[in-house]
Amino acid sequence: MSNLEITIEFGGGAELLFDNKKAHNVSLPIKNKQWIIGDLLLWIKENLLKDRPELFLQDDSVRPGILVLVNDADWELMDTVNYVIQPKDKILFISTLHGG
Repeated sequence: MSNLEITIEFGGGAELLFDNKKAHNVSLPIKNKQWIIGDLLLWIKENLLKDRPELFLQDDSVRPGILVLVNDADWELMDTVNYVIQPKDKILFISTLHGG
């Protein structure tokens, strides 16, 4: 079985936490259970997030003020952190927090 290939994107300033790179094509290793977004958030923290994880994560989810879209639909419609990731999914994190 091959790895799970997905696209992770960051916008609205969230990309600043990820070397200012908006799109990341990633290959998640196959494991003994399905990947859910909650697992992906931990993977992002360990593999992509460069610094200041508190600006992106809070407890076991994204912090308030970060919108999450799965294939252009709000993750709130898809069980948020429990959504089972499918091959070729595009998961977009958009920060609505703006300093002044």
